[in-house]
Amino acid sequence: MQDRFDVVVVGAGAAGIAAAARLSRAPLSVVVLEGQGRIGGRAHTLAARPDLPLDLGCGWLHSADRNPFVPLFERADIPVDRSPPAWRRPEANLSLTPQDRASFEAAMGAFEAALEKAAKAGQEGRAHAHLPRAARWRPLLEAFSSYYNGAPLSQVSVQDYGAFIDTGVDWRAVEGYGAAICDLADRSLIVPHCAVLSIDHSGQALRLETARGTVTARAVVLTISSDLLAREAIRLHPPLPAKTDAATGLPLGLADKVFLSPAAPEVFPREHHLWGDVATPATGSYYLRPLGRPLIEAYFGGDHARALAAEGPGAAADFAIEELVGVYGADIRPQLRLLAATSWSQDPWALGAYSHALPGCAKARQVLAEPVEGRLFFAGEATSTHAFSTAHGAWETGLRAADEVLAALRVTAV
Repeated sequence: MQDRFDVVVVGAGAAGIAAAARLSRAPLSVVVLEGQGRIGGRAHTLAARPDLPLDLGCGWLHSADRNPFVPLFERADIPVDRSPPAWRRPEANLSLTPQDRASFEAAMGAFEAALEKAAKAGQEGRAHAHLPRAARWRPLLEAFSSYYNGAPLSQVSVQDYGAFIDTGVDWRAVEGYGAAICDLADRSLIVPHCAVLSIDHSGQALRLETARGTVTARAVVLTISSDLLAREAIRLHPPLPAKTDAATGLPLGLADKVFLSPAAPEVFPREHHLWGDVATPATGSYYLRPLGRPLIEAYFGGDHARALAAEGPGAAADFAIEELVGVYGADIRPQLRLLAATSWSQDPWALGAYSHALPGCAKARQVLAEPVEGRLFFAGEATSTHAFSTAHGAWETGLRAADEVLAALRVTAV
């Protein structure tokens, strides 16, 4: 690896891949330094077997009707399934009667309307203050927040919740979202196993100490997670306390998955969804036989996911099996085989799943995204003001940061 570049991109997740793609079209020397041995970051598809890709990270193309990945995948002949998810099809939700489903949807609608009204009025505070007074659906709304935000509503900013844009259209990359994003990467630009340890921006050239030696650059695009920035995993000299504070206000929530393979898949209906227990936030969300595959995908978020992770390996899988036994009976216990499970809070390259703004910290996203000295640029889902917590939001910020670099260096991309 050479030791002098025009631009160094730190991190080969969705934001880093996007930034490198835009920058490589300009007459610049560009490199992406990735600490891990793989690319994709929190977009990670595991091939349990050739016909069974498992998205350990992001799995749905949210806001698919405006998601920038859709046309990119189409041009690359990456297949996309456009059928609606089970949770958006009333007949495919198994946990609630039609009457209860209507009641819950009304409670959810009223809650989100109250949040939207408060956000538009400029109010700030904790999102849970706007929960409906009736106690019946509060546990399930909190469970929803654990999946949606990765955190309880008491830790979520009203303004941040209101700023998120979701069109309600959700599609899937048939061969895995993480794999599809990685297929867009120019791997010739990426150097794996090359963690960046520090960045010295005190001199004329930026100086990066890495696991493979010293590199200098005219500009750096940092795409690491907000938790890593908050913990100063990459030492900046001089320090940038405003960036550290902003990242601290945008912690990563937690969302973990467990993948189970049933010996008799026909016991479970194709493309259906259920919750384990609608009377408590500490419950799993279960997607049964996605795309008709012999698979159950269990999803845990927020405090419940953290509690399961703290119990150690196997705890989330055991919990998922017990909840499914509670629905389908003890006969299914021996036929459920664990394929894979995640533990994003213990991943040293992420430390969590996706960001949420703490109450009072919604503006931290803009602060985190601001360039420094026209040489240090920031990207990643936490720097998105409207599509945070999503892979496409990360991608868009990578393009935005690349454009900022090009403007600062007065270079035009082809």
